Amino acid sequence: MQIAKPPIGYLRNVLKLQCPRCRQGKLFQHTLSINLTNNLSMHQRCKVCNQPTEVEVGFYYGTGYVSYALTVALTAATFVAWLLTIGFALSDNRIYWWLGSNAVFLLLLQPWLMRLSRSLWLSWFVSYNANWPTLTHFNEERINANQMEGKQAISQKEL
Repeated sequence: MQIAKPPIGYLRNVLKLQCPRCRQGKLFQHTLSINLTNNLSMHQRCKVCNQPTEVEVGFYYGTGYVSYALTVALTAATFVAWLLTIGFALSDNRIYWWLGSNAVFLLLLQPWLMRLSRSLWLSWFVSYNANWPTLTHFNEERINANQMEGKQAISQKEL
């Protein structure tokens, strides 16, 4: 039996890309990289508390909305920062410099934003449980057994 560490806060947990149930296990198999095929590879279950990371088929489709909201928020923040530091004028190309630098900034952050949106999305549907080490059996939150069995049957047929 593992001894539970004191829990970290919600926001720090999401930013560290850790399991929302135990706030200790890592969600992703690999470190952050530009290689997008490995970037979103998640563990099937948390290595610490055994919480499934894909709780239903197509669960992460909603992360597109989260990623979009994060991108809009970052764009607004860079716009305000540019406006306060450099400013905008109609007589020169400063707006185009902002557009270009903002696009490069968002492209560089995209692998991290994709992971962050998955971490946020999962944390909204799986709640923290401080007593997870003492539980002998727990209800896996939001697991639709029929869908998961069908997914496992399909993956076994493909093998």
